[in-house]
Amino acid sequence: MNNTIRNLLTRTGSGIIFVALFVGSLLVHPLLYCILFTGAIAIMMREYMNVVMGRQNLLAQALCIVTGCALFILVFLGQYIGLSLKWLFLLPAGVMMIYVIILFGKEKKHYEGVAWMVSSLLYIALPFAMTNLAVFDIFGQFNGMPLLFIMILIWTSDVGAYLFGITLGRVWKAKLFPSVSPKKSWAGYLGGLIVTLAAGWALQYISFVNISLQDSLILALIINITSTVGDLAESQFKRNFGVKDSGRIMPGHGGLLDRFDGALFAFPACVIYLILITV
Repeated sequence: MNNTIRNLLTRTGSGIIFVALFVGSLLVHPLLYCILFTGAIAIMMREYMNVVMGRQNLLAQALCIVTGCALFILVFLGQYIGLSLKWLFLLPAGVMMIYVIILFGKEKKHYEGVAWMVSSLLYIALPFAMTNLAVFDIFGQFNGMPLLFIMILIWTSDVGAYLFGITLGRVWKAKLFPSVSPKKSWAGYLGGLIVTLAAGWALQYISFVNISLQDSLILALIINITSTVGDLAESQFKRNFGVKDSGRIMPGHGGLLDRFDGALFAFPACVIYLILITV
């Protein structure tokens, strides 16, 4: 078996496991969703800080990860059991303690790492915490279908961009953003847009989610734009630090952050839109 086939099988296998875990968490039970998404936040925040800081200030990094996970869990409990959102006001204490650890630690020369740690809360933990607003209705009932709808469209955007990129991209060679990602082409982007809009129409046609066709197509457009920008943003982030992948947890794919780069931009935009159309 040559390396190409072996790599393809590796990517396919880890991709199937990834999809099965996250789809299952949205269809089985809200606690499974909470556990899996909290774990994903912890892994991605660690991958992010490992790229920018390595093993510097590990105690402060750990506290930052705990704060990010706490943000998700508190919003989840607020939606699931009606826990008062006043508990969210405890989170700034976690941020302040990061500064205290750096202040009294031995690695004061790495004080600039605080900004990276705090940015991980906004970049990773906050978008994931917002997904709780999509999976619970106003009565506190769990329904993972809206978030699954969003994730399916993110995946179809990626697949469509890849397929059109490796086919039409060889003919129409105009690059989307060559300084950041030389392989991405306009053919791939527009192909991803077409596939995402088609998937949005198909999912609405089979009543996958209870929204209008117009809203489904608007969400597909939002997802295609924001997930592409998120992908480019993470590519630039890795390029600046000279790394190819954020981690190795997914054989053939890289880190979990590499798989959710587009979702980190798409999740907040979609959740905000869903809130606006249901007000």
